[in-house]
Amino acid sequence: MPRRKAADRTGPVKTRSREGCKECRASRVRCDTKKPLCTRCSERGLPCTKDLTLKWESEFVSRGKAFGRAGVWSKAGPDATQSTPGSLSSETNEWCPVPNVSSWGFINSSSSTFEHPDEVNVDFDELNALAHVAQGSNPSSPGNDPLWSWLQRFPQLHGVATNFNQSLPPSLALFPELSKSGHGELFDYYLHQVCPRTAASSTLSSPFASVILPFCLSASPTLFKAIQALGACHWSRLNPSYSAIGLRYKSAALRDLRHRLASEGTLTCSMDPEVLVIMIMLCLYEIVDKCDQQWTIHLKGANDLIRLRRKQQMTLAQSTAASSDPVTRFGEQFFAFQDVMGRTACAKEVLFGTDYWRPDERNIDLWMGCSPELVSVLAKITDMSRTRRQNTSEEDKSSFSMRAAALERQLEHLVQEVGEGNDEDLALVADSKRLAAVLYLHCALYGASPTTPLVKGYVRQILRLISDLLGRGQLVNVTWPVFVAAVELDPSDDEIFSESGTESGSGRAIVLRSLATMADSTISNIARTRAVITRLWQTRDSDLLKGSTIQKHCNDWEWYVVPISNAMSLA
Repeated sequence: MPRRKAADRTGPVKTRSREGCKECRASRVRCDTKKPLCTRCSERGLPCTKDLTLKWESEFVSRGKAFGRAGVWSKAGPDATQSTPGSLSSETNEWCPVPNVSSWGFINSSSSTFEHPDEVNVDFDELNALAHVAQGSNPSSPGNDPLWSWLQRFPQLHGVATNFNQSLPPSLALFPELSKSGHGELFDYYLHQVCPRTAASSTLSSPFASVILPFCLSASPTLFKAIQALGACHWSRLNPSYSAIGLRYKSAALRDLRHRLASEGTLTCSMDPEVLVIMIMLCLYEIVDKCDQQWTIHLKGANDLIRLRRKQQMTLAQSTAASSDPVTRFGEQFFAFQDVMGRTACAKEVLFGTDYWRPDERNIDLWMGCSPELVSVLAKITDMSRTRRQNTSEEDKSSFSMRAAALERQLEHLVQEVGEGNDEDLALVADSKRLAAVLYLHCALYGASPTTPLVKGYVRQILRLISDLLGRGQLVNVTWPVFVAAVELDPSDDEIFSESGTESGSGRAIVLRSLATMADSTISNIARTRAVITRLWQTRDSDLLKGSTIQKHCNDWEWYVVPISNAMSLA
């Protein structure tokens, strides 16, 4: 049957998409370019990657093949001059110079890298930071289940434990409200999979279990909805079917919270610690889900409620009663820590001031992975970095230098105590954050850059500690030190030597390997962290090739880190 001419064909002309994935191109099928996975790759379980393939004409010529459509096809018809591979004339072709690609060049980029230098495409990078969460979260037998072991830590619950219905899973026996939802396994997933990923210790109990679990005995159904929403959201990274379930629970918890705020009033709600716990779970949901501006809404809302409660307590002289409430204390610390750590990157105005931290508290907090004293110093550094440009007079500059030197000395002599258990992993995590704080101070206040010898030294120390923790399989609560070391890594000199000086490795390789492991060991949004880091590496490499320099009024941190680090969660 003769082939129909183009003029006789009916229907739309099917063309290949320029944005199609590599898997669809290899199979010669049309790609619908859905993100993060196209329909065909999603149905077949393929990775759906979009790689940039570099093709060199000299290689095609040496193999006797045409380079693209050169000399093979022409709209001018058979009378047009036909050229063959290798016969291209220099008179009719303008050759572009081949750039000199150095060994440090981070080529993994797309056109958006150059078209929108201040934007970070998290969806494009998410597959590289995909978590491999352990499948199955079925509770073990009652005698060995973590839920039962938690009960032994609280004498007030021993009577409840003896009256359990042994035919039910422990969570359903302890919290009958879960049976009404039909997804009691989400609470078990929260306990077995989420809580262990919030503490940098394998021997001590995470406050997300030791503080929140006893409180749940008297909690309303809204809190259970928020906890189940968080569990489903985290589980959906491995099993997408839980995404819709998590969204449904989140919507229900938000609806209940709004109704309660409207009916009871913000003042009454601010005095109830359950409201803070609900907001913690909803905030973590947004961080795990996309880590965009949504999680900062809960941060600002919690700040308003906490300030209102503190003001009311000062009026009623009840400050001592507030300090004895572990749930309220944990809620305040959670949001204040999220605020301080996230704003070190974006340099926005701090919501939770230094009054939330005791400057003489040296005990390492299990969830924060450092002491409150260190967090207090970080908050002061961020405040000073925001006012650095306002120091125009010599007196202001002298005062600024004296305060910066005082903070530097405090960090150098800072002692962080592990407390009970003598947990070595927790001590290493705290030390990595102290080193990162010193590095952050020099970059944000003194204008140090990756080529500064002092910066190189601290980056190597941090990455050696991270490499040690990576070997131990313990990479919880180290998102911030990895981020700080990664963004200040010198692209032309990133060899990291071991303590003995015999082994070495690429600093970028250590960072990427750590991020891949952290995607499974933490509840932070590693996909966004990795996307910001790789975007910054691409910008540094591009500027190094072009010989670009930063503006005089900016330091390295303000020029490279701040513009692309908005709404990051680095806690």
